[in-house]
Amino acid sequence: MTELVLTTFDWVPEMPRGYVRDIRVRWALEEARLPYSVESVPFRARAAAHFSKQPFGQVPWLTDGDISIFESGAILLHLGERSDALMPTDPRSRSEVIEWLFAALNSVEAASLPWSLFKFSGDTTETPGRTHLDEFLKARLQHMEKVLAEREWLAATFSVADILMADVLRLVDRFDGLARHPACRAYIARATDRPSFQKAYADQMAHFAAAD
Repeated sequence: MTELVLTTFDWVPEMPRGYVRDIRVRWALEEARLPYSVESVPFRARAAAHFSKQPFGQVPWLTDGDISIFESGAILLHLGERSDALMPTDPRSRSEVIEWLFAALNSVEAASLPWSLFKFSGDTTETPGRTHLDEFLKARLQHMEKVLAEREWLAATFSVADILMADVLRLVDRFDGLARHPACRAYIARATDRPSFQKAYADQMAHFAAAD
């Protein structure tokens, strides 16, 4: 089996550690027990070679033989197709995983990320635009609360959809955005209690700390 290579930054500031999106890929690789190694690119000086692999100068990307894939959702889908520990093989369940994978990105993270960026910045200014972001996220979380109150995982079993959705919600919870959403919080707790997440988190933290 070809060893997979995960590429991430060599270092990031303390604030985003534990939330850089290579954690989603690490988590999936650990969950599926797929062999992999980690390589680094400079955080501060992003060269042409970096942009050739990730056109926005971000991380992560995954190398699988002669295939190079960027965007965490695309990487998770690729890994799901390699392992039934990440995506079931029957068509109905597989379709359900894929729809929730895209929902995590397009419906939930589309609302949570702008909100989280304001939280990261420490800007507490109340503006109509800020209020709109708060209401947009609130609406999305209300829908997710109803879904997660009725099921353990998004599809029949734990999958890449849960890795992505739990990571998206985990960032909201960092800023106490789930205080009124106990089912969402319980879902995050279930997901992050898995040994695969614990190892992925510890490995990411150690990776960045080593460059301090």
